Amino acid sequence: MAEHLRASAWADRTAPSLDDFEVMAREALEALPEPFRKLVAGVPCAVAEFADDETLDELGIDSEFDLLGLFRGHGMTEDGMTPATGQLPNQIWLYRRPILDYWCEHEAETLGEIVTHVLVHEIGHHFGFSDADMELIEAAAEAD
Repeated sequence: MAEHLRASAWADRTAPSLDDFEVMAREALEALPEPFRKLVAGVPCAVAEFADDETLDELGIDSEFDLLGLFRGHGMTEDGMTPATGQLPNQIWLYRRPILDYWCEHEAETLGEIVTHVLVHEIGHHFGFSDADMELIEAAAEAD
């Protein structure tokens, strides 16, 4: 009986919208410690259903579900705090459908935790960290 009640609790719910994801991303940004919030204050975070085909092709990604987020721009360590003339501003993208798919496959994590994790990962690129750098940092944090 309890199993039936839990399943029926989802019967009238819908997946979070793009607007809901924007709210989650904003809340995750606001929860960052002040020094980090200040350093990403001018970096917009956009939400889309999926990455566009051009982006997937550029990154060599076959499935649109394989990219949860993306940092576009130059990390702070690449050219300093002030972008070069004519350079587009840095931007972070979160992709709703791949994040929802990941969430469905990883029951131990909440959707908010996943959105926060993806956002913080992309912020790491803004700070100049590579994927390999961030994997080492995450492994060290999990070992503690």
